[in-house]
Amino acid sequence: MPITYNKLWKLLIDREMTKTDLKNATGMNSATLANMGKNKFISLRMIDKICRELDCQIEEVIEYVHEEK
Repeated sequence: MPITYNKLWKLLIDREMTKTDLKNATGMNSATLANMGKNKFISLRMIDKICRELDCQIEEVIEYVHEEK
């Protein structure tokens, strides 16, 4: 996958939050959280909810990773 949520996971650690805390705060479902754990795409609407809840910028949540060809 060309994206990763590693920055988000680090941000949660820094804020002493769990993934379950994030799930509950944003209202995301378990499938979305599981997809994020596998670096799969999720909706931009959910990214917006995460940014609003954590009061952060999108680049603190996702990162685009260039794949080698």
